[in-house]
Amino acid sequence: MTTSNRSRNPRLSSLIAGAAVDPARRVVIKGGVAAFLLSTTLGRFAGRAAAATSVQTSAAQGLGFTSIPVFADDAVHVAPGYRASVLYRWGDETGIAGAPPAPFRPDASNSAAEQALQAGMHHDGMHFFPLPKGSTASDHGLLAINHEYTDDGLLHADGMKTWSREKVLKSQHAHGLSVIEVRRRGARWEVVRPSRYARRITARTPITVAGPAAGDALLRTQADASGREVLGTLNNCAMGWTPWGTYLACEENFNEYFHHSGTPTPAEKRYGIRRFGLGYRWNEHDERFDAGLHPHEPNRFGWVVEFDPYQPGSKPVKRTALGRFKHESATVSLAPDGRVAVYSGDDERFEYIYKFVSRGRFDPRAPEANRRLLDEGTLYVARFDASGQGRWLALVHGKNGLDASVGFASQAEVLVRTRQAADRVGATQMDRPEWIAVHPRTREVYATLTNNSRRGREGFPGADAANPRAPNIYGHILRWREQNGDPTAETFDWSVFLLAGDPAQVEPAHRGTAGLAFGGPDGLHVDARGLLWIMTDVSASRMERDAFANLGANQLLAADPASAEVRRFLVGPVNCEITGLTQTPDGRTFFLNIQHPGEVPDARADPTWPDRYSRWPDGQPGTRPRSATIVIQRADGGEIGR
Repeated sequence: MTTSNRSRNPRLSSLIAGAAVDPARRVVIKGGVAAFLLSTTLGRFAGRAAAATSVQTSAAQGLGFTSIPVFADDAVHVAPGYRASVLYRWGDETGIAGAPPAPFRPDASNSAAEQALQAGMHHDGMHFFPLPKGSTASDHGLLAINHEYTDDGLLHADGMKTWSREKVLKSQHAHGLSVIEVRRRGARWEVVRPSRYARRITARTPITVAGPAAGDALLRTQADASGREVLGTLNNCAMGWTPWGTYLACEENFNEYFHHSGTPTPAEKRYGIRRFGLGYRWNEHDERFDAGLHPHEPNRFGWVVEFDPYQPGSKPVKRTALGRFKHESATVSLAPDGRVAVYSGDDERFEYIYKFVSRGRFDPRAPEANRRLLDEGTLYVARFDASGQGRWLALVHGKNGLDASVGFASQAEVLVRTRQAADRVGATQMDRPEWIAVHPRTREVYATLTNNSRRGREGFPGADAANPRAPNIYGHILRWREQNGDPTAETFDWSVFLLAGDPAQVEPAHRGTAGLAFGGPDGLHVDARGLLWIMTDVSASRMERDAFANLGANQLLAADPASAEVRRFLVGPVNCEITGLTQTPDGRTFFLNIQHPGEVPDARADPTWPDRYSRWPDGQPGTRPRSATIVIQRADGGEIGR
C-alpha cells in the first residue's frame, strides 16, 4: 500500500488531538469481552445531542450470543448455537441458463472460457435481493457478489511460471461480479442451477459510462473514441445498493493493473500508477493496460458501477458523478425530501471520505427516472474540525477554487481527478477510509479507518489522545450525525467511536483491558435491530509479525452502539479476510464471504504452497484454498444476534 497524497491538508490525527478527548469519558467494554477502548461522544458532541441536533443512540438492544475466543487454525468458528455452511466457492458454476458445463477442476486447469461461467476469485462486497422483486422474501433471492482480485499463482495450474494471453483472459474473467439465485430448502440454502438470473460480469464485459465525465476527452481512447463504453470492471471491493433495487460495485485498487512503459505524470502518480506496475502482467497481452501507450485508459476505472441484478441482460453503468478514486462503499441514505446521498471512502493512507447528493428525488413509481439519480448532483469531501464538527466541501467546478486557473477546466476534470480536487479544497486526510454504514433509525453514520502504518513515520503526525498508537496499525471507527439527521446536510457532528487493538500491545495509559483483541476494522453492516457488525482484515504479512501474534485470524464482531458492548461472533480460517456481510429481510440468515484463506505474506502465491497454509474449504490434501460465500443460521432457526 503506497502513499500518494503528499498535500498539506490536515491529518485526522491533528484534528482529534485538538479535540482532546477527555480520558474520563473513555469506557472499558464490560461483560467479559473487554479488549479495546471505546471513546464515548465528545463533550461538545454530547451537548449538541441534548439539543436534539446530533447523535441519538438507539435503545439498548443487547447481544444475544456468547462471545468466542480467538482461533488461528484452518476452519470457521461461530458462536454457540449457530452453524455455518459453504454455499458458493471460487470455481463453482454460476448456473447461467444455457451455458455449457464448467465444473471446477482441483488442479485449476480450467480454461478462461470456463472461468467466465464460474465464480470469480476472492469474494468481497455482497447484497441479498429478495425474489420476487419488491418483496421481503427471506427464503428465495439473488446474491450479487464482488470478486475483488486474482492470485494468479493459484488461478493457473502451473502458477505464473509461464505467461500467455490465455492466462490474462482467465485472470480477467475471474474478476468482476457474480449474480446467483439462491433458495432455502428446509434448513439449508442452495444455489439454483440453472437460473435465468445468473450472470457473470468480468473485466471484459462492456460497460456504459454515464454522468458528467461521459464522453470527455479524458475518457476517450483508441478503442473507444466516444469515451462512453469501457471494457470491464475490476478490483470490486465494497458495495452498496439502492432503494430502486440496483447494486453498486466499487472499483478500488485499479492502479495495480496498469504498467507504464514511459514515465508516469504527476496526475498518474497521484492515483498510484507506476512504471512497472504492481504484479499483474495483463499489459503483456492486453495493450490497453500499458498507461504509457494508452494514458486515458486508467481514467476509465476507479468509479462506482451500477447494474440491475433482476435483469441479467442489462448493461452495467459507470456513474461518474460519484467521483474517481479507490472507492470503498457506495452506501445509500435516503433523505426526508427524497434525495439520495451516497457515502464512499478512498482506501489509501491519508485519503478522504466523500458524499454524493443527488439533484433529483427518488420516486418508487418511476423506476426509469430513478436510474438517472446518480448522474446529476453534488459530490462533497469531508473536513473534520477540531471542534467536533465537520463540513462537507463541494467539489464543483467554479466553486472552492476549482477552476481552469488551477487545472480544472470542467466538472468532468474535477471528477476524473477527484483526489486533486479534494486536495485543493482542504479535505481532512484519513487513515485509509473503508466501509461506511448508516444506522436504519438514528441515521448515525459509521466509517472504518482500517490502519495507517505511516503514522509517526516519514514526517507524518505521531500519536495523540485519540490515536494512541504510532504507527496506527490497529485502526479505528468514526461516527457522525448529519445536521438534523439529514444526509443531504453540509455540516455534521463527529466523534471517535472505537479504537481497535490488542490489549497486550497498547500503552500503559490504556492498559487493563483483556480478552477481545482484534485489528484492521474493515467491513461494516448495521442490521435491522441496529447492531453494528464489524469485519476485520489484518494482512497476512502483518499477522506474521509480532504486533499481531495473539490476535488469531480475522473476525466478525458485533457492537451495540447504545451499551458499548462488543462480542466476537465468528473467526475465519488462517490468513483470510472476513467481508461482505448481508442478510435476509427476516434477519434469520446471514451470508458472509471468506476471502483469500491462507493468503501468503507476499500475496502472490505459488500453487505448491497450499498444504503449508490452508486447504479451506475443501479440506483435502493438495487442494487449493478457495474464497467462498458461507451461510450462517441459528440452530433453532431464530433471528441472528438476539
